[in-house]
Amino acid sequence: MPNSSRTIPFVTVDVFTETRFAGNPLAVITDARGLSDKEMQQIAAEFGYSETTFALPPKEPGNTAEVRIFTPVTEVPFAGNPNVGTAYVLASQGTIFGNPVSDRIRFEEKAGLVEVSVSRNDTGDVSVTTIRAPGPLTIGASIPQEVMAPCVGLSSGDIVTSRHHPTFASVGLKFILIEVKDLDTLARAGSRLEPLAALRQEYAAENCDCATFLYTWVGQDHLRARMFAPFDNVTEDPATGSASAALGAFLTTIETPPDERHLLIEQGVEMGRRSLIRLTIRTRNVAFDSVEISGSSVLVSRGELLI
Repeated sequence: MPNSSRTIPFVTVDVFTETRFAGNPLAVITDARGLSDKEMQQIAAEFGYSETTFALPPKEPGNTAEVRIFTPVTEVPFAGNPNVGTAYVLASQGTIFGNPVSDRIRFEEKAGLVEVSVSRNDTGDVSVTTIRAPGPLTIGASIPQEVMAPCVGLSSGDIVTSRHHPTFASVGLKFILIEVKDLDTLARAGSRLEPLAALRQEYAAENCDCATFLYTWVGQDHLRARMFAPFDNVTEDPATGSASAALGAFLTTIETPPDERHLLIEQGVEMGRRSLIRLTIRTRNVAFDSVEISGSSVLVSRGELLI
């Protein structure tokens, strides 16, 4: 081994599940000090997960850590799965950069400050982590169903437009939200690169990689979803907290919302990696106020990278 090699600690967890090898895998670099942006991107590409996170000392001493999030091809300002999983890892290890990690965690991220609350079971182990999406709800362009359908391998009639047309929306990271008519339709969906590339060019003003979040209702306050982000090198994501949060927030604008609503979103079923994402959406004066994303995580591996 060359003398110049550095060892970088990492942990991997499965997020939005209590079952190992289900949910969404995440790599957490628990001490990223000294890594360049290029090295962070290379490490994320090496793991090949939907996201890899890198913990750095906070810029403000009252916060827990600065967290940077990379997909295999780019850095993103916010995502749900990385925050839920990173909070689980840091709360479980108990300290970060020589400081204790409390059950109220604050992450500095590109999208803003992300607040996390930690719940523990009777033995003191971390059971659930809950994050608040950092951004306000922003709603972009609507897309005609006949334009959207070929991008996800469906026909126009497969897309439900009685509540909304396919729409760009974000609470920190932007997605196209698409309601489809049933579970069979959802199972048939998939990205089609040529029409999706044309859509991305047509809607370039949205400054979005055109990740698509398709969903259908399977019960009151219970949805099944799938997410495709081929331009981020994510063929399909087993769990997408940021997209779920965007959907929960967006729904408050198309119906009269209660002061507080709870949604359960299942994702990853078609991939054999069932995930459970729980949302709490709050409104104030009949307008969106905040959305929280909750989930469990389970440790899979720990080790060292050689840089």
